[in-house]
Amino acid sequence: MTNATREALAARLGRYDRLVEVGIGRRPDVAGALAAAGKAVTATDVHDREVPAGVRFVRDDVVARSEQDDPGPLYYVDAVYALNLPPELHRPTRRVARAAGADFLFTTLGYDEPAIPVRRETVGRETLFVATPK
Repeated sequence: MTNATREALAARLGRYDRLVEVGIGRRPDVAGALAAAGKAVTATDVHDREVPAGVRFVRDDVVARSEQDDPGPLYYVDAVYALNLPPELHRPTRRVARAAGADFLFTTLGYDEPAIPVRRETVGRETLFVATPK
């Protein structure tokens, strides 16, 4: 991810004060930029990951969470977001965000189409998908 893309995504996501990044993997740049801007950011992944200063990490499985009626306080945030989210995780992550009352925003690997209804936004050189109510 280029610096310009990271900055553009961080600026767009920075409209929210409290965020969870699902599946941070080895790409913590956006979470780090959000934390540096004073946002409360928690990163999750099914594997332990290193995260930048100011970012809280919680090992979690969004698919397992999506099967619960209440995803728990971890997800009681303003927005749940994911970068390069594969299609098989679109629905479970949306279920978690909806159950917690949070917005859900994500990018794909570039060639995948969203598996849920979305509104598209161009953010830098990236397409950001914003889950819609239906």
